[in-house]
Amino acid sequence: MLKNLRAAVRFPSFAGAAVALFLAAPSSAQTLTQAGFDAYLDQVAARARQQGVSDRAIAAGLSGLTLNPRVVELDRPQASNPNSVPPPFAPYRERHVDSARINGGIRAYTRNASLFPEIERRYGVPGEVLVAIWGHETNYGSYMGGFDLPRSLATLAYEGRRRDLFEGELIAALKMIDQGVARSQLEGSWAGAFGNPQFLPSVWLRLAVDGDGDGDRDIWNSNADTLHSIANYFRSAGWRPGEPWGVPAAVPAGFDMGPQRTDLVAPRCPRVFARHSQWKTVREWKALGIRPQGAIPDDSFAVLFEPDGRGNTAYLLTSNYRVILDYNCSNYYALSVGLLADAIRR
Repeated sequence: MLKNLRAAVRFPSFAGAAVALFLAAPSSAQTLTQAGFDAYLDQVAARARQQGVSDRAIAAGLSGLTLNPRVVELDRPQASNPNSVPPPFAPYRERHVDSARINGGIRAYTRNASLFPEIERRYGVPGEVLVAIWGHETNYGSYMGGFDLPRSLATLAYEGRRRDLFEGELIAALKMIDQGVARSQLEGSWAGAFGNPQFLPSVWLRLAVDGDGDGDRDIWNSNADTLHSIANYFRSAGWRPGEPWGVPAAVPAGFDMGPQRTDLVAPRCPRVFARHSQWKTVREWKALGIRPQGAIPDDSFAVLFEPDGRGNTAYLLTSNYRVILDYNCSNYYALSVGLLADAIRR
């Protein structure tokens, strides 16, 4: 999964670390020191052993690590402002669903066309959706990050703002070494994601697939492994075969959105889901005057989302859109993935 902190928050099943011998997380007012970092790594090593990680993997992953101040600098601005107004979607779409990314996606789809019949049969996820994820994460493998993963994860865990998350991922990276992944392979984004699909270590352990049958789950170099693994992630997150992610929709000028708003508060990414309406069937939306601008069954359940307000393109979004949000909980990310997939398919 990445270039920014979304890599560290998009997956639902992070491996939380045990808290025995817990070292108090440094507050923002405290200075991070190499001595404190070394002491913290000793405790991580002890917790990793409790989880069955070998001394060989612990030594390979943790020996000689130093703090990375750049990772801390990149992480701290990521704290969200709950009162901020969402920016407009249109500029984001122009940057992420541009002609270069569309044409690159068409080429990537064509090069890997022989893989998609089996992948779609096995997982139920269309090939263009998988390619769109690949394109958004690493521009079809052209950049995967050059940060040392154990160093980044250890630094973020020691810094302490989300210690359980990053420590769990650090221990998962040590388990990857135990499972045969070369220490030198563990490079990626500053927030700990790696490979073509920018998985976190815990996600690689749980969902990466050997798609080409060579005995490795190589999401760095194998397109088959990459695409099978993304598809496996989507299937695990609940992708419904045969249903679109959503379609653009036209909303009448006088439409009253008030009665359609939801009172539900999502336990995860609440600000993302708060912008969606209640669930209704497409048939019910049509009866209210909403006009889908694409193929979607009348009995599909969908929410209405107007990212740029009335008078601009709205979207009817199915449960498969929620699966894309599971990969990265951002409305604009998920919308642009769906729109890129549509452009690749055409």
